[in-house]
Amino acid sequence: MKMAENSLFAVLLRSDWWISVAIAGVVVAGAMMLLPEAYKFYGIAMGVPFMGIAGMSLWKQLQRPSASRVDKTVDAVRTLNWPDFAALVEAGYRSSGYEVRRIQSAAADFEVKKDMRTSLVSGKRWKVARTGILPMRELLAAKEAGDAHACIYIAIGEVSDNARMFAAKERIQLVGGPELALLLPKIHRAARATA
Repeated sequence: MKMAENSLFAVLLRSDWWISVAIAGVVVAGAMMLLPEAYKFYGIAMGVPFMGIAGMSLWKQLQRPSASRVDKTVDAVRTLNWPDFAALVEAGYRSSGYEVRRIQSAAADFEVKKDMRTSLVSGKRWKVARTGILPMRELLAAKEAGDAHACIYIAIGEVSDNARMFAAKERIQLVGGPELALLLPKIHRAARATA
């Protein structure tokens, strides 16, 4: 079962943790001021889900890589050639629990599967300075032709505003520096080994 993307709790999960704490505080304060004594417990209990969301949001934020780690990852990835980078991406997805298969396609480089969902991953243009819509359109067409569930596009350079809007509209997951730092946690050692 998946939470609706624009539900209140889904939005709060993507927001800073303190926003959920503030909402919980408002709910509890409102209950204490407005409800009769017999119902105050129920009003206070209404703040508990927001505290749970705050905890989950805080946990997710603590798992994010630091700016320094993201910069080091991007710098290390820029030094790699395609075979080395592809091997690291493949290993990163495998260590995250995905089945990975390299594919011969102009639009996609990997097919990754997890929980009965298939995604196509395009990573060959990861070093391009500026990414436009065209490679994402090609990836989307490959997804539709292959009955995949999702698309993932790897780019450490700038993604144009039009391409970013297209990716959001078509639900193409963009993987940049922060996401690569999570996917490739041992990139620094690997990059030094290949240098």
